[in-house]
Amino acid sequence: MSVQVDAVYQNGILRPLQPLHLPENERVVVTVSPAAQALGFGQADTEYLEGLCRKLIGAEPAPGLEDVRRRLSKIPGSMAPDFAAEREDR
Repeated sequence: MSVQVDAVYQNGILRPLQPLHLPENERVVVTVSPAAQALGFGQADTEYLEGLCRKLIGAEPAPGLEDVRRRLSKIPGSMAPDFAAEREDR
């Protein structure tokens, strides 16, 4: 009997997200495919998502709100006229 189950990989162990109803110590064969493939994404989509995951592994955390405000405050001038003009176009 074959069954397809969703699982999460945590600390080196695949953990099924639902009960498997198998006897203790039962040997099984596991085929692993990323969730993106199982959801029907194309090969290009899957490769793009995997590339993003690889980049995010070493990425720094996103800056906090105060850090963003501090950085934006260094930009000279005001964007208020641009926002007003955009609203008038609507």
